[in-house]
Amino acid sequence: MNATMRGVRLPGGRQVVFDEVPRPVPGHGQVLVAVKASSICGSDIRAIYREHLGHGPEAYQGVIAGHEPCGQIVAVGPGCRRFGPGDRVILYHISGCGVCHDCREGYMISCTSPARAAYGWQRDGGHADYVLAEENTCIALPDELSYVDGALVACGFGTAYEPLRRMGVSGRDRVLVTGMGPVGLAVGMLAKAMGAREVIGADIALPRLELARELGAVDGTVVSDDRALEEIQTRTGGLGCEVAVDCSGSPAGRLLALRGTRRFGRCAMVGEGSRVDFDVSQTLIHPQITLYGSWVTSIGHMEELVEKLVRWGLRPETTVTHRFPLEEAAAAYRVADEGQSGKVCLVLG
Repeated sequence: MNATMRGVRLPGGRQVVFDEVPRPVPGHGQVLVAVKASSICGSDIRAIYREHLGHGPEAYQGVIAGHEPCGQIVAVGPGCRRFGPGDRVILYHISGCGVCHDCREGYMISCTSPARAAYGWQRDGGHADYVLAEENTCIALPDELSYVDGALVACGFGTAYEPLRRMGVSGRDRVLVTGMGPVGLAVGMLAKAMGAREVIGADIALPRLELARELGAVDGTVVSDDRALEEIQTRTGGLGCEVAVDCSGSPAGRLLALRGTRRFGRCAMVGEGSRVDFDVSQTLIHPQITLYGSWVTSIGHMEELVEKLVRWGLRPETTVTHRFPLEEAAAAYRVADEGQSGKVCLVLG
């Protein structure tokens, strides 16, 4: 192996910078992973690529980007207990302190310790030839799933699975998904696999609605305009959907999800950023809606999801519309920034 490797940094202002850095050596409890696939997340676009947020413990620290990597272990440090060279692994994208309540529950995303560091945000991530990872953030990638499948699990399909699991989606439910980007596609696909009797997708981007139909992620689509709520009510006999999940992160999308939820239904907010304003009594209290906030998933639920993807025969990589080699990362980010595509992924080797 070369003593150096390529890595991608995001200095803000929609810029992508390549760097040549020393190839890391795994320490105690660490593994070195040869990256095979590293996908681009909407939060990378919103909070790093465009704005380059630089304040607070969750700020991007100028490290190698990419928090959705998957690859093969090439070296292990002392103290590793499960994985070894040659193993195919997915990374849970946050390394927590490991000893707080949230970490013990598997929700390292919620760790508040100064030791918490997300790959691609506070520690070097997967937009590189290799990534240094903690063994306890690794999950085995089954032979039935590709490296691209694996890259899409942690922050994409895992983020989609968590609210559906918490809300207990089943055959009793119609599901409304507002925002049919990559996470919205995942929500639709997983909701159908969990038995939802109907999935309705809403978005302002027609190409994304078309892709959702092509992938079978939805049973019907609605353009998110002034007539969207009326159309949802018409499709549901004037009742609305038992479950709604907002993946848009937009004020209009969030409000449509809430208003499209049936009385005594469940609504989850997944899309990051922005705000929403609504009449609490008329929109939430009087319809007696249960509102969930859902941030990523736990490492245990992520491992559970991987097993179910194999059982259900679901392939996350079907949501990928654009693949680029690492050296074309700038083009990959431009496509992802346009907000018209499915998932965008860097593929190495």
